[in-house]
Amino acid sequence: MAKFGEGDKRWIVEERPDGTNVHNWHWVEKDCLEWSKKMLSLLLEDIAIMSGEGNLWIRTTKVEKVDGEAYVNIRKGKIIPGYEISVRVLWEGEAKDAQGGTLAKVSGRVELPYIADENAGAGEDPDININVNDNGPVGVRLREAFLSKGKPIILEKVRHYVDLMASGGPAKEELQSKTPPKSTKAAPTVDKHSSLKPAVREGFKTITLTERFNCRAGDIYDILMDDNRWKGFSQSNAKISREVGGSFSLFDGAITGVNQELQQGKLIVQKWRFSNWIDGHYSTVWQCHCCREHRERLERTYFS
Repeated sequence: MAKFGEGDKRWIVEERPDGTNVHNWHWVEKDCLEWSKKMLSLLLEDIAIMSGEGNLWIRTTKVEKVDGEAYVNIRKGKIIPGYEISVRVLWEGEAKDAQGGTLAKVSGRVELPYIADENAGAGEDPDININVNDNGPVGVRLREAFLSKGKPIILEKVRHYVDLMASGGPAKEELQSKTPPKSTKAAPTVDKHSSLKPAVREGFKTITLTERFNCRAGDIYDILMDDNRWKGFSQSNAKISREVGGSFSLFDGAITGVNQELQQGKLIVQKWRFSNWIDGHYSTVWQCHCCREHRERLERTYFS
């Protein structure tokens, strides 16, 4: 057995002299709780929920607390957010009569007891509770108005926070600073009116896959171009345009791209990219549908 400090240097992982974590290859964890408190305060404070509709005025005032944990892990340049937090937001409301006189002023709390990355991955909104310190008729009316008008606004702000965490939170700028500069070479282009596959350039790879299905070609085409069917079989969020030039997003945003050519039941040509690829880099994907006696053959060719 080799002694400590001895051994073949080819198998020893050494720290770089300059301490650089090249392309964020090594595991890095960044605490995001303080950043989350500031961001949620920015998003949720001083929101005008109602400004006189039905003689009611409602506004959020302050984010009273953000408890829990929030962090971003980075490995091989991939962002892995994690958070489990509870949030309390204070609000105040006022009801006036037809002459503008104040009937009552109340205050209350918005409780979001569990905002977590596991719910965001499933596309679920967190629970939200609206409380008021006055259970009289006016207080109840203001609370119900907040539930109707304010709940969607609060949830939209929370979704924005979730999106920011998914993109790296406070680590986003650090990631961008370490991303290799974009290539000055022009990206390969494909004439969307051409029925010929583009020539493969030196340094690029071509992958061709063929699968057979016992169905009509149009059925496969419809599945690949339908949001709800994608969500059903992949158990993830998807947004798919059925128009040439329209964009699409698959597997919770892990894959995005643009439709280049569409022929109903016959051909789908798209530019694809994974979220962790270098900016501006795409793979052109050809999906040819051939049907013979109700047996579909799907051929996919990737130019990357």
